[in-house]
Amino acid sequence: MSERYVEGPLQPGDRAPNVVLDAITRDGKIALEDFRGQSPILVGLYRGLHCPFCRRHIAAQAQLDAALHEKGIESLTVVNTPIERARLYFRYHPLPNLLAASDPERISHRAFGLPNIEFTEKETEWPHKVSMNVIMSMQVDMPGELPGPMNRPAAAEYLNSKDGYEITEADQRMAATGQGQLFGQFLLDREGVVRWSFTEVPEGGHRMFAAPSPQELMSAASQVAV
Repeated sequence: MSERYVEGPLQPGDRAPNVVLDAITRDGKIALEDFRGQSPILVGLYRGLHCPFCRRHIAAQAQLDAALHEKGIESLTVVNTPIERARLYFRYHPLPNLLAASDPERISHRAFGLPNIEFTEKETEWPHKVSMNVIMSMQVDMPGELPGPMNRPAAAEYLNSKDGYEITEADQRMAATGQGQLFGQFLLDREGVVRWSFTEVPEGGHRMFAAPSPQELMSAASQVAV
């Protein structure tokens, strides 16, 4: 497909683009066009698996798969991780019935309007640029996961160590170009129109590392259920 660039995340009422990606958890390709006219779909566009926050968001989305399927809604997880690295990870960390795709070039993220933030020394222009001072001031509070509120780099390092996640050369390449990639979840109806979304973009960065509650997501799903 030819790349489509969007200024800001797609909003409810926008028609989602078609993207075609390599499947991780099965052979072949996955295209959003394949679901149109067939079923609604929840599309989760995440950073690479090197991001411990996204690994947790992916697991949380997977936990809702059965409830979504009961409503006739499919679920797709997209990660900025090369295909072989992603397949290796999910081989050792399987999530039942997970449908996942690899997008190391972040084509889908750009098509859905999710920015890749540039880290700067002093300048902040959210959601395109953010200074390291601002990043270091962003506290992540995850009771039960972290010993207390921590800045984002320290929290990521702590969680990777806790998970026993070893950063590979492939992870380093993805982090070097996409560490500032913002994530989002988009619920599309059976015609491919966005009906609900949650992204890290709003509120000047206060949503970073957050995720919607299962109740919010399932409430939205009930509105588009087949």
